[in-house]
Amino acid sequence: MSRDGGDARKVERPGTQGHRSCPIHRADDGTWQVSGLAAARAVLRSEATVQAGLGVETVEKLPARVRRPVLYRDGPEHREDRRQTARFFTPRRVDERYRGLMAEVADKQLAKLRAAGRAQLSELSFGMAIEVASAIIGLTSGRPGIRERLERFFPEKYGRPGLTSLQGLYWTIRQNVNWMRVYLADVRPAIRDHRREPRDDLISHLLDDGCSAAEILGECLTFAAAGMVTTREFICVAAWHLFGDDALMARYREADEPERLAVLHEIVRLEPVVSRLRRRTTAAIELPGDGGPVTVPAGALVEVLVDAANTDPAAVGAEPLAVRPGRAVGDGTGAAALAFGDGPHKCPGSGVAILETDVFLTRLLAMEGVSMAAAPRVTFNNDIGGYEIRGLVVALS
Repeated sequence: MSRDGGDARKVERPGTQGHRSCPIHRADDGTWQVSGLAAARAVLRSEATVQAGLGVETVEKLPARVRRPVLYRDGPEHREDRRQTARFFTPRRVDERYRGLMAEVADKQLAKLRAAGRAQLSELSFGMAIEVASAIIGLTSGRPGIRERLERFFPEKYGRPGLTSLQGLYWTIRQNVNWMRVYLADVRPAIRDHRREPRDDLISHLLDDGCSAAEILGECLTFAAAGMVTTREFICVAAWHLFGDDALMARYREADEPERLAVLHEIVRLEPVVSRLRRRTTAAIELPGDGGPVTVPAGALVEVLVDAANTDPAAVGAEPLAVRPGRAVGDGTGAAALAFGDGPHKCPGSGVAILETDVFLTRLLAMEGVSMAAAPRVTFNNDIGGYEIRGLVVALS
């Protein structure tokens, strides 16, 4: 179901108007904003850029001896870490080791809907995402209540920590307490069990690599944010699209798995969960612009506007704001365009997220009389341009 002008998006992000008219733009604060897909891909793939944003400024204050989480590492060190952990996310491993788990967890979550007759989709999808990501990470030895601890660590409304105001001090103390809760209840028991009985998962890999408990905690929370929080939101937005478009719903229900996955890739292209990726240039880089190459100087902050790049008609073709599964996406980015990033920091778990969403939704939509009983409200995390979908109620008639 498209709005006027063929715009099928459910999420209307604030402050995105006008970006498509200029694929490379320098904002008033000096930030270079990139909305053309070819230029955005060039930024993300460039060896002359490093990670920026996502709290990297705080991580940079850590002592040099402390190993940074993989999200905040660049260059040869980052490439070697990604090479060593790639085995956890191969299509074959995901299919053989996690497809069955996904089915079991989905059935367990949907049993709650069957018992109550209605449920908040964000709660069901978060339960799904937590159990699947926990198995990949190795967080399977903790005390009950991990969902509540993660909800506290990733609240719907964030404050900015700091020591110069009462509000900043409150958020600093709160976040430190939440770090400690997750460590004591989830990470420390997992480390203890993995030392006693090594396993083929992320925590055993980190222990073999000589990581300290604090470093493992940082990696676990990084993967939790990437594998749990974002998947929860994508399951919700994908369901919202399907419930709101009878033709798309029928197509999805009748399709085989490859076609269903194509539908999900198209939805995430249109509705990327994270729509702001920031990089800092370490040398001048040249980007393709409408009127010829554009040079971005060394030391510049570059902001990739993923939602705009993913709807660049030069790359995704006609009707870029419509849901058209199977469309050809140019520039070698794949069907999801830049929704999972690109280059060295491209999300390694994209295949997990898409398959997990499909496993959950096929079971949800197979339930007799299922419908969307209440449309959701949408809030935003402005630091990453991410959406949070709450209040989408699914019900059985």
